[in-house]
Amino acid sequence: MIALKDVLSSEFVERVHAFFSKSGPLSKARNFEFRPQQQEMAAAVAKALEEERHLVIEAGTGVGKSLAYLAPAILFALEHHKKAIVSTHTINLQEQLLYKDIPILKKVLPVEFEAALMKGRQNYLCPRRLERALQSAKELFTGPEAGELQRLAEWASTTRDGSLSDLSVEPDPKVWTQVCSEAHICTQKTCGQNPRCFYQQARKRLLAADVIVLNHTLLFILLGSPDAQEERESGFLFPNDFIIFDEAHTVEQVASKQIGIGVSQYGLRSTIQRLYNARTRKGLFTVMRDAAGVRLAAESIDDLEKFFDAVESKSDFRKGREFRVRDVDLVPDTITGRLVALQARIAEVVKRADDEILKAELQEFGRRIRDARDGIAIFLEQSAPQHVYWVERTGKTAQFLSLNAAPIDLAPVLRRMIFRDNATCVMTSATLAVGRADLAYLRERIGATEAEPLQLGSPFDFQKQMKMFVVKKMPDPRDATYQKELERWIAHFVEKTGGCAFVLFTSYRDMQQVAGEMQKFFVEKKMNLLVQGGGAPRSKLLEQFKSEPRSVLFGTDSFWGGVDVPGEALSNVIITRLPFAVPDTPLIEAKLELVQERGGDAFTEYSLPEAILKLRQGVGRLIRTKSDHGIIVILDNRIVTKPYGRAFMQALPKCPIEIV
Repeated sequence: MIALKDVLSSEFVERVHAFFSKSGPLSKARNFEFRPQQQEMAAAVAKALEEERHLVIEAGTGVGKSLAYLAPAILFALEHHKKAIVSTHTINLQEQLLYKDIPILKKVLPVEFEAALMKGRQNYLCPRRLERALQSAKELFTGPEAGELQRLAEWASTTRDGSLSDLSVEPDPKVWTQVCSEAHICTQKTCGQNPRCFYQQARKRLLAADVIVLNHTLLFILLGSPDAQEERESGFLFPNDFIIFDEAHTVEQVASKQIGIGVSQYGLRSTIQRLYNARTRKGLFTVMRDAAGVRLAAESIDDLEKFFDAVESKSDFRKGREFRVRDVDLVPDTITGRLVALQARIAEVVKRADDEILKAELQEFGRRIRDARDGIAIFLEQSAPQHVYWVERTGKTAQFLSLNAAPIDLAPVLRRMIFRDNATCVMTSATLAVGRADLAYLRERIGATEAEPLQLGSPFDFQKQMKMFVVKKMPDPRDATYQKELERWIAHFVEKTGGCAFVLFTSYRDMQQVAGEMQKFFVEKKMNLLVQGGGAPRSKLLEQFKSEPRSVLFGTDSFWGGVDVPGEALSNVIITRLPFAVPDTPLIEAKLELVQERGGDAFTEYSLPEAILKLRQGVGRLIRTKSDHGIIVILDNRIVTKPYGRAFMQALPKCPIEIV
């Protein structure tokens, strides 16, 4: 553990420490409150940056951790000509950093600095590709698509930043993919000098910025493979950068989705149809008047559909949208040979193309087809070691499939990518510990065993601000009376606070069932019931919850974390069940098996700590400021009847508890 006396070791660390003191520069900011935990965290971040060490910090709610890492990161970046990359899980936090915290620091830091939001390049329109699409519209687009293209062309002449977020109506993806920025098409060389190339302009801002904010998903896409990261002499995305992960408790989950293999039926089909679509008779092979390519692309689509039909017939989706594949050669490989031929045809056609953009477009599709071919081969042969393989239903109506493989144990992978020598990474979140101050559980899971741990408490007075109710009388969930009792206790406790409640579920089906049964109760009590999954996006539900009095929000997974509702609007968080992950996804199942193979106990070494972290997240929704008050209700008696219940209780903030 780091003790504060050890932290104050250099002029830079002392300067940062002073910045957060009772009379330091930050005290001039509006609503400033001196918080010793914030000061300690900032000094620890400064020391880690200066010594080029990795650091993992749990900082309780209310510490003000974003300012505690931003201030030292900005000062260090400027003084050492480096870039601070700040990665978050949610858009909410990105917006807080860019529109609240960074503007505060622009006023009070003694230096000038630039901050920029990094978006994936496919968010930006490329004017060269737009121009090319307009020229070849007849060969590439159907009537309605050409109309959409025209709308985008008009928007392109007036938009400020040329990104999707500036469009009032989401564009047709088929059209957007042909005009957005692409890695090998919209390059520094081809578009760098064009003042209307929105991606290249954004890239210039990123190169000039001292602080870059992005999300974990984009970061892991850009980091590339562990091999690519290991080969770097310094930095992660730029030669001179360091990373700060906020909401670091989500890193393992996000990295699992990005590191590994994913071949999408829809994506591969779209790629081939961009070469030639038999239904519309449009595509790049039509532009090039290549009859052999047209024929090959049409046949490839038929073979692709047959291949995925075979995959579907061998997959059992009764348990959900994912089916685990345990053996090699799930189906015969009837497709990679066809993809090789298609790739070779593209290479031939490229030789004849004298137009540079057209050439680049064709080469890009050649690369995508090659990547898909490699992915299918690895999936069928199961040639990636220590990976779990599964087929997943995708699309709005689950009409497509994807083939997936991911490393079961991410620790060695992330150790090579993130926690390596000649690079610095700071990870922070309000919930990283599951009972030990050295944060050992999380550090072992993400390969951060060499990183320095630091646990800081919350400045809130939970004894006065929060009360917890545990309903011991709840029947077992398998009992016939369970749902009626669940409804009765939810009704009892939401009346206690006049609504203003989150009711958090672990199962979407249970939530829908209870919501349906309780509709009448909420109408009678003049409470406003909001249910996740009814079509409204999460941000819209939150706005309604905050603005409409006597609201009760039923939510599942995404409402347990990353949601901030300070004040009286949220005075009650009801946890319907302890959030144990059901081992129904191939990845979780494989992780549990791995623990057992290594001679461990899957429940105590994985299921229990994961559930404790999730419960801490859910409980953390309640008290967001020093003036908040409210109740936590736990409608799962296992927290007081089972031996492991003590581990949950010890991990929660200390507050008065009433068992009913």
